[in-house]
Amino acid sequence: MRNRTSRGALAGLVAAAALFLPMAAASAAPASDRTLPAGTRFLVPAPNQGAVQQGIDLLRQGRLADAARLAKMLATPQAVWVTKGTPAEARRAVERAAALADAQRAVAVLVAYNIPGRDCGGLSAGGALTTADYKAWIDGFAAGIGRHKAVVILEPDALGLIPSACNGGAGEPGFTDAARFEELNYAVDALVAQPNTIVYLDATHSAWLNVHDAATRLLQAGVQRAQGFFLNASNFQYTPNLVQYGTWISKCIARITGTPPSDDCPDQYWNGGPHPADIADLLGEWTGVALSRYGVWSDTTDTPELNTSGENTRYAGTTGTTHFVVDTSRNGLGPWQFPSTYPNDGVAQDWCNPPGRGLGARPAAAPVADNPLVDAYLWIKIPGESDGQCTRGTAGPTDPEWGVADPAAGQWFPQQALQLAQLADPPLLPQRQ
Repeated sequence: MRNRTSRGALAGLVAAAALFLPMAAASAAPASDRTLPAGTRFLVPAPNQGAVQQGIDLLRQGRLADAARLAKMLATPQAVWVTKGTPAEARRAVERAAALADAQRAVAVLVAYNIPGRDCGGLSAGGALTTADYKAWIDGFAAGIGRHKAVVILEPDALGLIPSACNGGAGEPGFTDAARFEELNYAVDALVAQPNTIVYLDATHSAWLNVHDAATRLLQAGVQRAQGFFLNASNFQYTPNLVQYGTWISKCIARITGTPPSDDCPDQYWNGGPHPADIADLLGEWTGVALSRYGVWSDTTDTPELNTSGENTRYAGTTGTTHFVVDTSRNGLGPWQFPSTYPNDGVAQDWCNPPGRGLGARPAAAPVADNPLVDAYLWIKIPGESDGQCTRGTAGPTDPEWGVADPAAGQWFPQQALQLAQLADPPLLPQRQ
């Protein structure tokens, strides 16, 4: 009886999810195609088995609305992460994703996450042991794509957490910035050698690197030979802030590489007091947007006038050409404003399984009508999978915000998954009138 009930519940969950899957309509990629036109369909990968079990449990409990929310979340396009293995294993993992994308007449979003010295040895530590190992692994990854059309999100955090930035600036023993840039440049070239591969490099997010640092690191990593960069991977910053931040990075790249080159790249942390352009620029930047909601740019002030700082006016006359994508998987309610009991975001681990967050905008190509630099909103982070075992400055193992020991990075976190689905903005299910 228990087995029959489980199979029936699982079938119900899969059937519910299928209601939200789009019908196949897209055509195969042409001989060489690195575009993401409006209407592009993205791959819906097989769900985490922990998610399937959670759906079964919700159905058994009679929580039909929550089961439906979870099913719709699982039926939303999201990335496939390839994080380890031999070159042959990486190739097979990518080939499986590409084949599934073909069956759905969709484009796979693939995350390559195996850089040596990954995550500064933190909660997502790992990666290839040497540069040579990494190059061989990337060769396998690229071979798995072949002529398939695919988006590659290349090494989240690799440019935010360069080795010299690890351990409070003390560095990560055995790893160097020079090797990191060599690895990323090699990866860009190996991937773009595949005719339909669209590659994006890490530019962190609007509350991390300043615009100039993001632009210069991207240039060192080979962004001019890639399609562009990605923002907000596995983070929670508001989409409007990210779109402005990405636009400024694109314009900064244009200035640095222009004729004559210019290193004048104002950034989002400029808090030097009122600027003549502030008032007019604020009106232009934030029209129709609640300042209290979208005005938080830095981690030192929530005063919009000190965060936007007239940036659009200061970049006027510069046209960016480097494109970008934004991870909207968990930013529907923006970043976690952690309680004052935590002295700073480092202790609060505001990036790590924060409570009270919601899914964000659904994946879509060309989502911003008046900004052609934004290639897509994507779900890069798989919502419901843990960021790691957060303890927020305590001895652990319990996370004081959740009252449980968080699962290891990449494992299913049922409590967080359900909350993300329940608090989605826009909502997953029609709202009752």
